[in-house]
Amino acid sequence: MKTLLLARHAKSDWGLPGLSDHDRPLNARGRRDAPAMARRLVDEIALDHLVSSTAVRARSTAAEYAAAFRLAVIEEPLLYAASARSILAMAAALPDDSEVAMLVGHNPGMSDAVSELTGAFVEMPTCAVAECAVDVGSWAELIEGSGRLLRLRTPRDGE
Repeated sequence: MKTLLLARHAKSDWGLPGLSDHDRPLNARGRRDAPAMARRLVDEIALDHLVSSTAVRARSTAAEYAAAFRLAVIEEPLLYAASARSILAMAAALPDDSEVAMLVGHNPGMSDAVSELTGAFVEMPTCAVAECAVDVGSWAELIEGSGRLLRLRTPRDGE
């Protein structure tokens, strides 16, 4: 059994005209929510592998998890604007020595990936983390429908 955490980046800043979507930073709420979610998770989960989209808002969110769990962030350009199938393919390529892995990315891909993996319809708000149990011995066995949604954590849950 493996655990896959599918995380949507924290709230981003739309107030900088001319900035590309990929380069948008976190806004004040995002800068508050990301470390708060990381602190909550570190008390509940033993995360051992972290992969992030290369977009600034996703990397900034992932950096908070990395600091809390004392992990390095592996940046994956293909997570930026990835489809659910691409996200699940990336999860299937995770190293087998990892038992609890997190992918940090974007919607609609993250919400769709949770739905395809678990069969549960989920609309992930910013900074949400879907905890999915995956009934596989090796990440390579991960396929659509092989998971169960254990919990959806959102910043509002901790308020």
